[in-house]
Amino acid sequence: MKKALFAGSFDPLTYGHLDLIKRASKICEHLVVGVIYNPQKNPLFEPEERIALIQNECKDLENVTVSAFTGLLADYVNKNDFNMVVRGLRGGTDFEYEISMAQMNARLYKEKVETVFLMTDPRYSFVSSSIAKEVCSLGGSIEGLVPEAVLRAMKEKYGINE
Repeated sequence: MKKALFAGSFDPLTYGHLDLIKRASKICEHLVVGVIYNPQKNPLFEPEERIALIQNECKDLENVTVSAFTGLLADYVNKNDFNMVVRGLRGGTDFEYEISMAQMNARLYKEKVETVFLMTDPRYSFVSSSIAKEVCSLGGSIEGLVPEAVLRAMKEKYGINE
């Protein structure tokens, strides 16, 4: 597989995401981390902030780049000639959702694109961006669940003083 896409909101980037990025980068020549921007949601971080945080964490991964997009994933895949889409799975519930999305996207791709599912590292199987935001916003510790730079940025957003 030459060119792969790992797409998500990454709001915020977690160690689960980072683990999947590192593993996916080993099975393709070029991995694009695609930050999905949905203007109807109220994100903690703007797309540019998410891109910068991801780039910081991936700076040693030479075949990884980061970009943002809006709209349908299939449109972005078609426009950018990806051969593979990487999706992460934490458990059975994720699988049910992701398989239906993969099947719908397969109908929309103009060329043959493989969807590859990677299981999350069990250490992070309970972690989601939503949970990380909720716990942090209420003053709980999420150390070890998100990279240090992400944790600092989250605390700054929530006005949490060290």
